[in-house]
Amino acid sequence: MKNRTLTAIAGTVWLLAGGNVARLGFQAYRSLGRITVLHPLLSLVVFGAFGSMFFRLTRKHIRRIRSHSRPTQPFWCFFDKKAYLIMACMMGGGIGLRYSGLVPEVFIAVFYTGLGCALALAGVLFWRDFFRADWACQAPA
Repeated sequence: MKNRTLTAIAGTVWLLAGGNVARLGFQAYRSLGRITVLHPLLSLVVFGAFGSMFFRLTRKHIRRIRSHSRPTQPFWCFFDKKAYLIMACMMGGGIGLRYSGLVPEVFIAVFYTGLGCALALAGVLFWRDFFRADWACQAPA
């Protein structure tokens, strides 16, 4: 696949993952009996914390994809090994946490909503890079 296409694949993966996590958070919000002003504010704090981390990670991956020496790569090269490991740990930890019953539903609502929206925004950043006009002018490093 063309290196530029890797950013579209990454954007799609992040959008799908983020949308699914946010969906679980919104479902948890709906199941709560009472939502206070504090709950959405805490979701915004989670969004801010993870959003800034994912913003840096997205920029790093875009630079890495753009700097590939060959014009095409296998489709799985949209992430490096470390990113795949982090994703697997986050997914496994999140699924385990949700099904363990160790945290209350309000935690799932607050945390998953903020985290999911931050993941989805990272997907949007990858797609934004895909549509940037300077790809045609980009010479391999």
